[in-house]
Amino acid sequence: MSHLDNRARRWADRWQGRLACGIACALALFPLTGAAHPHGWVDVSVKVITDTQGRAEALQQRWRLDPFYSQLLMEELRAAQGDEPMAARLDQLGVEIRNTLAPKRYFTHVTRAGQPVELGDVDDFTTLARGGRVELMFRLPLANPLPLDETPVHYRIYDPTYYLEVVHEADGDTPRPDALTVEEDGCRTRIIAADPDPAKVAEAAMLDRGEQAEEGLGRFFAETGEIRCDHP
Repeated sequence: MSHLDNRARRWADRWQGRLACGIACALALFPLTGAAHPHGWVDVSVKVITDTQGRAEALQQRWRLDPFYSQLLMEELRAAQGDEPMAARLDQLGVEIRNTLAPKRYFTHVTRAGQPVELGDVDDFTTLARGGRVELMFRLPLANPLPLDETPVHYRIYDPTYYLEVVHEADGDTPRPDALTVEEDGCRTRIIAADPDPAKVAEAAMLDRGEQAEEGLGRFFAETGEIRCDHP
């Protein structure tokens, strides 16, 4: 059974009866508060964009929403009143999602040598439907160009409430080579699996759909992307 099939089975029971909950439910895709244990997932891939000096200037991200969220969103978009084409409806959905994610900095946390890296404002955001899944693609700039050398740069992408599980694109349990890439030559990347404390795993598992999550719980379940380069 494929990685997608395994995950689809894992979440299927949680989505029974949810597909008619309305567009307000659909736009709760990225809630600022909510139940802690995840109710869906996002497969992400990241490309580090560099400037002419080889410094990181942005993280180009692609998010593929799980099939159940995608089905929910597409059904609601088709049912909405009006005669706008689907492309226009997806664009509007993208605006709503972007407005929801922006105050949370797109769930993205970047550090260099353990110090936080300030992020800029997204200047390119695209929403489309492909292969039965809704995809979000956006360019998240860094506030200032970041040198890439042997000093590691790390990032984590996570929903702080752990309503959604965010993971890198993978084949089975192995991250795909294109899940994290860098434009610059001479760079090495790896994706470090989350290793949450058993107490946090138990806490997430015990919280019910209507219970309030601890803010920041999602960070304990976040994968870490790492970039090191050979530049002096």
